[in-house]
Amino acid sequence: MAENAEGDLNSNLLHAPYRTGDPQLDTAIGQWLRWDKNPKTKEQIENLLRNGMNKELRDRLCCRMTFGTAGLRSAMGAGFCYINDLTVIQSTQGMYKYLERCFSDFKQRGFVVGYDTRGQVTSSCSSQRLAKLTAAVLLAKDVPVYLFSRYVPTPFVPYAVQELKAVAGVMITASHNRKEDNGYKVYWENGAQITSPHDKEILKCIEECVEPWNGSWNDNLVDTSPLKKDPLQDICRRYMEDLKKICFHRELNSKTTLKFVHTSFHGVGHDYVQLAFQAFGFKPPIPVPEQKDPDPDFSTVKCPNPEEGESVLELSLRLAERENARIVLATDPDADRLAVAELQENGRWKVFTGNELAALFGWWMFDCWKKNKPRNADVKNVYMLATTVSSKILKAIALEEGFHFEETLPGFKWIGSRIKDLLENGKEVLFAFEESIGFLCGTSVLDKDGVSAAVVVAEMASYLETMNITLTEQLIKVYEKYGYHMSKTSYFLCYDPPTIKSIFERLRNFDSPKEYPKSCGTFTILHIRDVTTGYDSSQPNKKSVLPVSKNSQMITFTFQNGCVATLRTSGTEPKIKYYAEMCASPDQSDTALLEEELKKLIDALIENFLEPSKNGLIWRSV
Repeated sequence: MAENAEGDLNSNLLHAPYRTGDPQLDTAIGQWLRWDKNPKTKEQIENLLRNGMNKELRDRLCCRMTFGTAGLRSAMGAGFCYINDLTVIQSTQGMYKYLERCFSDFKQRGFVVGYDTRGQVTSSCSSQRLAKLTAAVLLAKDVPVYLFSRYVPTPFVPYAVQELKAVAGVMITASHNRKEDNGYKVYWENGAQITSPHDKEILKCIEECVEPWNGSWNDNLVDTSPLKKDPLQDICRRYMEDLKKICFHRELNSKTTLKFVHTSFHGVGHDYVQLAFQAFGFKPPIPVPEQKDPDPDFSTVKCPNPEEGESVLELSLRLAERENARIVLATDPDADRLAVAELQENGRWKVFTGNELAALFGWWMFDCWKKNKPRNADVKNVYMLATTVSSKILKAIALEEGFHFEETLPGFKWIGSRIKDLLENGKEVLFAFEESIGFLCGTSVLDKDGVSAAVVVAEMASYLETMNITLTEQLIKVYEKYGYHMSKTSYFLCYDPPTIKSIFERLRNFDSPKEYPKSCGTFTILHIRDVTTGYDSSQPNKKSVLPVSKNSQMITFTFQNGCVATLRTSGTEPKIKYYAEMCASPDQSDTALLEEELKKLIDALIENFLEPSKNGLIWRSV
């Protein structure tokens, strides 16, 4: 009897005209209950409806996800602004519509789909299921799909797009975000993440195809369609072969006495880092047993982001001490980023920042190029790149050594697209990075890659070990030669978008309307660049050289004392990030003085420009 009553209630819910008093919400509820075939997410909306939770229904159903710095990213769960079966089907239908318009040979070339190991039982939602639904939508429309048969590192998708000459690809991942999140990361035919105008055009196409097509829910197609291929073995083999192009000391690697510990942070990295070490001639790194296998709950870390430093690296550091290993390598859950720690003489661990690792990578990749270049190679043809919020150390190395350095907007999608342009114009790109531990050595992949970065660090450390030099000592040598670059990056959490907007608007109208601040505390400001509005006081025409980025906030201040500081919103999380760096010339070697100056400036920046207590900002917990 009770079952029937429940059944009647659901039937009434499904067929009643909704009377919430909000016509837009009533329409959205009706659409969701008609279209969603996932019992768990459908039930979440029915429960909210039954309990009269109109505000939460509105939050979930009356807005859509937009493309940030890493594609679509949101919490898993029911609603049009969350990641779930229905929104992934809608996104893929929009992708299909747009790609069909852009490529006449779409149905010959096909599409790549990869996924990580995330999942949420309460929504019956996992990266693997979302990948299958992505494939199903396209297979139902007779598009060949290269669907990886198991989880892969994110860089494998852009690599496969280029290698298989597909028109595009999607990786289902939320990288290092909290366990509740997932995402839909889109790569174009050039192997780089999509940039404008593709993102906006795809969103328009998604809006036009919100109702699931016949066949879109048919994930059986993944097992039955002859158009589905599994590229795993082929792509893995080709990737490991290509990796050897940036291996310069294979024999030395095979003999090294150094031991390495690797943690894959409960994600995809373990098998692939083991294979990369093999490709470079190394013995396998020692895995952290508790973190080696995929676990969507990330149960041994408070957050699955190796960037958070020693607090999340606890298990790997203790294992390294027991195993007498001096270097710890940590790939994030989708293995596109890398953290590195090294045991110091005093028994403490140094966890390198992204900027410090970039100084080492920049030195190493250029040094290897110099020693291995063909006779007629021209240094003026060589490039390195970084995002504008990252350290300027590569710029200093480039000025001294004669190669080119370029900056892009934050986000590896800008780096990938620019590298593609440079390669097509016959240039050679050795290295690119973003300070949030995203590195790209060589150009086999046009996105950040933690697998290749891990094995390059191992080779660099093994080479230095033959001269009795540690990574930390080499970093100091790099700074002594090219100038110290002291940087600090951190963030505040803010869950209220209007507050974030008002913080940045206040900076644009500081002492009077349309006037930026002239100083910050006691520090005089020389130049201001506001990428959100396209203003740059250092340019003769006052226009920013970097493209305008209206949908995110970002202002950079250059100070008289040589410090550069940027405030920006995150493209993937509810954060206001700050980046500050003192760029010293090689003759300024008083590091304590430089650090003190940087600390004072950051304190002034926080107190005067962010005003955390007034704005209710939550300090990053260390």
